[in-house]
Amino acid sequence: MSAISVGQAVVLGIVEGVTEFLPVSSTGHLKIAQGLMGIPVDDRSVVGFTAVVQVGAIAAVFVYFFKDIVRIASAWFRGLADKEERHHHDYRFAWWIICATVPVVVVGLLAKPLVEGPLASLWVVAGSLIAGSGVMWYADRRGRHKRGEDDTGFKDAMLVGSSQILALLFPGFSRSGATMSTALLLDLDRVAATRLSFFLGLPALTGAGLYELKDALGTAGGALPLAVGTLVSFVVAYASIAWLLKFVSRHSFDAFVVYRIVIGVLLFGLLGTGAVEA
Repeated sequence: MSAISVGQAVVLGIVEGVTEFLPVSSTGHLKIAQGLMGIPVDDRSVVGFTAVVQVGAIAAVFVYFFKDIVRIASAWFRGLADKEERHHHDYRFAWWIICATVPVVVVGLLAKPLVEGPLASLWVVAGSLIAGSGVMWYADRRGRHKRGEDDTGFKDAMLVGSSQILALLFPGFSRSGATMSTALLLDLDRVAATRLSFFLGLPALTGAGLYELKDALGTAGGALPLAVGTLVSFVVAYASIAWLLKFVSRHSFDAFVVYRIVIGVLLFGLLGTGAVEA
């Protein structure tokens, strides 16, 4: 089991909070930060720590979108009891979120040994950062940005939700990047694509954090670093969400594309020179 100090937990919490919802790969950045601090990225307790700290960022989504989530959840519960309510978009949207989560959960459970083993390599992260940049660049230009959130359907939710598998298998590809790129290819506008990415990520990321809790508590140093990292992640992620929604309403994803390529190339260089261990 690997020790994670409170100071390291603060750093990882900041990295997680900043990058979880930006299309730059939070997992990739966390692995890079862990590598630079000498924390083994493939240790089970470290993988668990990372998953639980992500819950802090997810909690920020629940708080930021509290009214939307309550509206959608209320429509779902009303629809379960009243047939008339089942025609409401929010009721159907709630079911779409549930259904769209199934593929990534199934693959996550089946591929867990790979995700925590060979695919956890920083070489994979570096390659995925660059490959994901190409996908995002193409999607942002190919998409017609003409559909809003109310225009989404079951097919959209399933395709966007299933795209999370790419980020699961290839850390560095970015869950946000994969979901946003898929939504853009389906002609959603950038704000709708970003909001859909938030909502579809809630069940899978929350579940992953709770599932990994037992391993995370096994880190030397106990629960304090975990609590600190999670709290820091929450605060920073809340600010990051607010910034991202304003940014995508006015700008393309080009800045993220360039940033990902730079980080990917830099990581390849660090790995090649031995400055960071894979």
